[in-house]
Amino acid sequence: MNRPLDTGDHADFRADRLLDVLVPTRDRPAELAVTLSGLAAQEGVPGFGVVVSDQSDGEPGYAHPAAATMVRALRYRGHPVLLTRRLPRRGLAEHRAALLAASAARYVLFLDDDVWLEPGTLSRLVTAIEELGCGFVGNGVHGLSYLDDVRAQTHRHYREWTGRPVPERIRPGTPEWDRAQIHSAANLLHVTEALELPVGGWRAYQVSWIGGCVLYDRAKLVDCGGFEFWRRVQERHQGEDVAAQLSVLARHGGAGVLPSGAYHLESPTTVTERDVEAWEVVLADPGM
Repeated sequence: MNRPLDTGDHADFRADRLLDVLVPTRDRPAELAVTLSGLAAQEGVPGFGVVVSDQSDGEPGYAHPAAATMVRALRYRGHPVLLTRRLPRRGLAEHRAALLAASAARYVLFLDDDVWLEPGTLSRLVTAIEELGCGFVGNGVHGLSYLDDVRAQTHRHYREWTGRPVPERIRPGTPEWDRAQIHSAANLLHVTEALELPVGGWRAYQVSWIGGCVLYDRAKLVDCGGFEFWRRVQERHQGEDVAAQLSVLARHGGAGVLPSGAYHLESPTTVTERDVEAWEVVLADPGM
């Protein structure tokens, strides 16, 4: 019998840690369990915290026995976990803003609830952001059902940073905007295979934005306004992560990291109302 799960306390959780992982979720108990299992297997970043913020229509996903077990496994391994519900729903950006407010860590990883991280991923991302000193680094997610679908024409968008990333003002219709094509399907796996990286090696590359697994320097994200633009966009939007990353890129720079240890579960989306691109609203601001 699965016993009641302690959800944790906001005040106790919000501490001066190196890293917190922030997971927004809705109606995905099975996927959430897989996502948490990936976190539970991470090593090299001791004591990182995890926040799960649930907006499910019924009971929260973390109440499912499989997800609850992974919460307990994380806590057993020394990782504080805060479980919250954010209702009523006010849109994706507001949800991310609430998650960010729950953390006081130096770095925050926004991780979607349908992404599994292979062991070593967190350590590599933290190493990268500390060495690069930019606003964010991220892992584009692999879709393994596309493993045999080699899209060589997208590989031309892969360009490595030869030094520390510099700030970039990226806009639609430019060659820089097209960099996002490298993150579709299994393109990153094919690029990585061609690089033949040594064991433990990694590369930083130029991006326009990354979905699903993005590690921010929290102070730099807050300096760029975080996700507070949620107040200016209607609830039925998408592209809130793009909007935040464009702001951080413009002021502090950012990078993708290879190899990526992030794997997309390829489940149907739970975001079915997407009337507005949040980044379009943010870019319309004269200050951007």
